[in-house]
Amino acid sequence: MSYTYAEWQGLSCTARHSVGRFSLHIKIMDDKIHAGVPMHSGVHLWLILLKAHAALRAHAEAQVRSFGLGFSDFAALEVLLHKGPLPVNTIGRLVRLSSGSITAAVDRLESRGLVERSNDREDRRARVVHLTGEGRELAERVFAEHVAAMERASTGLTPEEQCQAAALLKKLGCYAAALDPLGRTEGA
Repeated sequence: MSYTYAEWQGLSCTARHSVGRFSLHIKIMDDKIHAGVPMHSGVHLWLILLKAHAALRAHAEAQVRSFGLGFSDFAALEVLLHKGPLPVNTIGRLVRLSSGSITAAVDRLESRGLVERSNDREDRRARVVHLTGEGRELAERVFAEHVAAMERASTGLTPEEQCQAAALLKKLGCYAAALDPLGRTEGA
C-alpha cells in the first residue's frame, strides 16, 4: 500500500491494494465536509471504522489463505484452539456464522482431517467438535502467523495509540450494543 503516516493523520490519501481476488480502495479526506457529512458525525466515524476494518481484514484474509484456509475455517480452528472442544452451534455463535455456514466449515475441516466430531457426554443429541493432532498443529502455526500479520498491519499506531483506540472502540461498541437499533425508547 502506498501511503505515509502523515497522510493517515489528516491529509488526503488514496491507497489501493489487491490481495488475491479482493481489491481494497481507501480514500481518507481532510477536515472538510464530504458529501454533506461533517467529519465529527456518527456516519463519518462509521465509514472510517468500516474502511479500517476492511484494510485490516485484507491482511488477515491474505495470511489465512496462504495456508489454504478460508476465513470461516480459520475462525473455527482458532476458537477450538483457544476454547477447547465445543458443540457445533457454540462454535457458530462465537465466530458469528449461521448454522448452515458453520456446519459447512466443520465439514471441510473434518474432510481434511483437522477436526473430529464426537457425541456430547452430557447431551447425547449434541455433537462436539475437537481438533485432531494435525488440526492443532496447523491452528497453532496459522494463529501465530495471524498474530504477526495483525501486528504488522497495526504498526501505523504506536502501542499507546493502539491501547487508546482499543479502549475507545470498546466504549463505543458497548454503548451502541446497549441501544435499541431502531432508536425506540423503553415503554414506547
